[in-house]
Amino acid sequence: MFNGLVAYLDSIKARDPAPRSRWEILLYPGLVAVGMHRIAHWLFEARLFFLARFVNHLSRFLTAVDIHPGATIGRHLFIDHGFGVVIGETAEIGDNVSIYQGVTLGGTDPANGIGGKRHPTLADDVIVGSGAQILGPVTVNARARIGANAVVTKDVPEGAVMVGIPARSTLLDATEYAREFVPYGTSCSENFDPATQKVELLQCQLDLMQKQLKALLDERELAAEDEAPRRKGSRTGA
Repeated sequence: MFNGLVAYLDSIKARDPAPRSRWEILLYPGLVAVGMHRIAHWLFEARLFFLARFVNHLSRFLTAVDIHPGATIGRHLFIDHGFGVVIGETAEIGDNVSIYQGVTLGGTDPANGIGGKRHPTLADDVIVGSGAQILGPVTVNARARIGANAVVTKDVPEGAVMVGIPARSTLLDATEYAREFVPYGTSCSENFDPATQKVELLQCQLDLMQKQLKALLDERELAAEDEAPRRKGSRTGA
């Protein structure tokens, strides 16, 4: 159990440059919220619903993070800052997921009026930027990144970077998002500022399109150079 806690703290430290020690991370509201959710979820599965809700409300009072006792959470969930995060009852979260402040994993009413899977599923290594809303029983596949304030209502492909309302995929090279971890849900630059995320994402797309355009122009120039000797030879033969 102790080794598991140390591994959890180290996983947070790897994703957050702010803490100077593991002791500091123990005070993180997101870590407290996840720890209390483990207790609430155990009570929920034991059908001790009132006690589960009591722990849930106590956690929300202490941390401003509201995780329904029924939500399923994997290993090493990192809720950074945490304030205003809401995770619904049927949400499922994989391993090494990072969630920033103000995120909602919300539900939608089932069409037949019968309760069931109403909340999102986040696969392993997903990053959700601050203020993002992921609504309904959608699946955000592994290594996907949801940009700040994006609204996701459809399944997200593996490794995609989603921005906007409604969220849409950006044109990022797969070699960029294959890196181990990039803060704030985007791979635009090392000096990324979440306050200017939309501008930096647009700059990222522009840089990629410029590279693609240059590659096309270089390819056309090479093709023209190859064609010139053939044309000259055909004129000589005539």
